[in-house]
Amino acid sequence: MKFQYGRQDWKTFERGEENCYLMANGLGGFSSLSMIASCSRNDQAVLMACTHSPNHRYNMIHRLEEVLDLGGENRPSRRVFLSSQDFQCHDKRQEGFRLQTGFAYENYPTWSYLAEGVEVVRAIALMYGRNVVGISYRIRNRSQENVTLEVRPHLQFVPKGQRLSVKQEFFYSQGKITSNGQVLYLRTNGECRELPVCYHEDLFYRSDVEDGKMALGRSAVNHEIRFSVAAGQEGFLEIVYGIDTILPNMTEILQNVSNHRKNLQERYHDETARALAASADQFISRRDSTGQKTILAGFPFFEDWGRDTMIALVGCCLSTRQYDTAKSILQTFMAHCRRGLMPNLFPEGTEAAAYNTVDAALLFILAVYEYQKRTGDSAFVRQAYPVMQDIIRWYAEGTDYGIHMDQDGLLMAGQSYDQVTWMDVRVEDILPTPRHGKPVEINAYWYNALRIMEEFAGEQPGGRSKAGTQDTKGQTESNEAGMQKPCEDTQRQLDYGAMADRVYAIFEKAFWNQEKKCLRDVLSGTAADDQVRCNQIWAVSLPFSLLSREKECQVVETVFRKLYTPVGLRTLDPQDPQFHPFYGGAQLDRDLAYHQGTVWTFPLGGYYLAYLKVHDYSRQAKAYVREQLAGIETALREGCVGQLPEIYDGDNPISSKGCFAQAWSVGEILRVYEALEQ
Repeated sequence: MKFQYGRQDWKTFERGEENCYLMANGLGGFSSLSMIASCSRNDQAVLMACTHSPNHRYNMIHRLEEVLDLGGENRPSRRVFLSSQDFQCHDKRQEGFRLQTGFAYENYPTWSYLAEGVEVVRAIALMYGRNVVGISYRIRNRSQENVTLEVRPHLQFVPKGQRLSVKQEFFYSQGKITSNGQVLYLRTNGECRELPVCYHEDLFYRSDVEDGKMALGRSAVNHEIRFSVAAGQEGFLEIVYGIDTILPNMTEILQNVSNHRKNLQERYHDETARALAASADQFISRRDSTGQKTILAGFPFFEDWGRDTMIALVGCCLSTRQYDTAKSILQTFMAHCRRGLMPNLFPEGTEAAAYNTVDAALLFILAVYEYQKRTGDSAFVRQAYPVMQDIIRWYAEGTDYGIHMDQDGLLMAGQSYDQVTWMDVRVEDILPTPRHGKPVEINAYWYNALRIMEEFAGEQPGGRSKAGTQDTKGQTESNEAGMQKPCEDTQRQLDYGAMADRVYAIFEKAFWNQEKKCLRDVLSGTAADDQVRCNQIWAVSLPFSLLSREKECQVVETVFRKLYTPVGLRTLDPQDPQFHPFYGGAQLDRDLAYHQGTVWTFPLGGYYLAYLKVHDYSRQAKAYVREQLAGIETALREGCVGQLPEIYDGDNPISSKGCFAQAWSVGEILRVYEALEQ
């Protein structure tokens, strides 16, 4: 899908910074600028290189300053900016957007400019699999004077999110720039010359201000590239930067990007789904610490998190038929399972892994199930089976963060200030969305995990249809892959089918709210129990049903009436006294609103899958969902082009907020398109 924009989309500088592009290289590095090629965030860059995948990222080339020198012989020379950038003092603002005639994004972004008979088309492409970016300028000089384009890369060479110090030195020598222990190589057909290092102060980041982050930035310039085109002639300038000593040319980079994205899109027929399939791959990255793949939760802020990975994996990997990638990611998590918990954050260097999530381990079992359904890879299920056994055992008998099976068979989670569901905000001693007790979606995951284990147990060598073998708590050892496995001399029986039957028998009675015709959000004995939230939708959308068809339909209808928007589900009923209509401002204000009404895109996938399920995937139901997905198609044009964001305001969800590209948002909507095309 090609996204095309015109001058009406940047009537003002501010409008021009509302949208951006994203390219990722599969290593954790990325490239992202606004539609007018400015940096509206400190985390944006022409080249954000990753030196140790996926999280050791350096903002190498922050932005480009471009000046077109027009005329000279028959009239006075006139210099105009093609680049755009805001500053704290708006008098310094570079306003090349006034000459910009077009912006397009398909496999990579292009910008078009027209200045006094001179047409310039800029393209930027980030090479997949390498920390290499190519920048090209096609200049058609239809004027009667020679013209010269001057390009000055603005450098930072600092870790992502940090501010450049004026004490940091930069050095240029024969196509190599060094600073702060980092090296960047340059290849160009233009004339490159060294400049005295100049620091540019007070770059203004409008989007960061809206997010309560650092408002001002700094960059440095130590070289420029010049390229001249005679009157009536056409020229092509290419500039390639990378942290590798041997650099490709622009043609090779463009071919690399185009081929990679084309291969990703072949799974789908629908044009929007094809665009999303290519976008989904931007979250998949190598993790050097494990030698396997991982999924980055969102750009530009987030790293790889366990919960986000397990939710995003099905859509981003399985729905796009990247089965080897999915298997690699699952194996990574298997190797780090501890006390039945999957890591929420992976260890980095000397830092320990964080395990503060109740859902990641249960979602892991669901992901293995989805993988097996699509691939028939029983050998992998046998490999993962001991880990899944361990998860169920620890959850049944009790593990960290208050996670344990209650006497009625339902799962409890959370204690003190530990927030372990996805609604996990904590502000010092304030829990804006306390969900300690028995959360509805966690128990839906729990039930489905038990049913899956019931199936898997019967497929294991010597297995039984209703039971699996389990060791007593704490008696584990490691196999060759470093994963925990039950010790054979301390095994006892757990009947997964009987455990699931107990959950099924109590779930509807415990969670059903007859007055509101929906499910309670949590069983905690507090007022939070009867709040109408989006979490209940997963009790319907998951493979193994917990409710009668009548009640499933009522849940779907209540969620639609109370929480549905075309771009996501509200996290709280607008009629609730605790509803927050707006997400923004200071960190505290944003945290208090995060799960208290804010619209999230990823639960919308669960809603559509639930709607299709309760209507038996009929032709009419599929047609209706396709009509509803028009909201998603328009959302792809706003914010980050071709991507789906993290959140929107709860009251008036028209502008994307939070991460401008979110893995589980894309993955869950891809699952809907997969269901429609089956």
